[in-house]
Amino acid sequence: MNLTKISLVIFYAISSTAVVSAQYKEPEKKDKIEALYPQVTFDSLQAKQKLAKGTAMIKGVAFTKAKSKWGLKVGQRIYANQIKVTLFPVTAYLEAWYALRREKENSRKRRYVYLSKDAYRYRLEAITNSDGEFTFPDMKPGKYFLQGFLGYTYNGTYNEYTGSGYNNYGGQTDYYQQKRYSVDHEDRIEAFVEINRNGEVVNLKLN
Repeated sequence: MNLTKISLVIFYAISSTAVVSAQYKEPEKKDKIEALYPQVTFDSLQAKQKLAKGTAMIKGVAFTKAKSKWGLKVGQRIYANQIKVTLFPVTAYLEAWYALRREKENSRKRRYVYLSKDAYRYRLEAITNSDGEFTFPDMKPGKYFLQGFLGYTYNGTYNEYTGSGYNNYGGQTDYYQQKRYSVDHEDRIEAFVEINRNGEVVNLKLN
């Protein structure tokens, strides 16, 4: 084999490899997420000023209740044990985000509304104790948005059909066995809160 033929073989091998190598893998429809963001400019200077130290305080308790099959929260409180509570200053950007989320977000369609990376940077965080209590000290007067994600497990029972039997008179009896089940949930708990003056202590239920 001469030099020309060797070169052609090498070129063909490289070209074949390039064609086989995929540049992009199309995700399955079930894995696709539609991400939306507010079409408002975020003012980082304003957010920074709102998070400057003050003399007021936010004290809260975070909890939820298990949802019934109709989607209503019922039963005893489930306190947020060692979860993160995030506080954002309320700006024009955050108000636009919240309005867009209420209008467009749909978890069944996997459509979610997010804050920009810059907006998410300007936040404060607190960790709850086992009773769901949390504190944000050194706050300035102003309006804030608080958010947490509280996971819990709902335990219940149901009657599982196990078969039927017949008595001596031809009557039928259905038999059931009680079974237990567990379902994991995660509730998004949120609230707006406003501090009106320096030195004020605002008490909040985050649920």
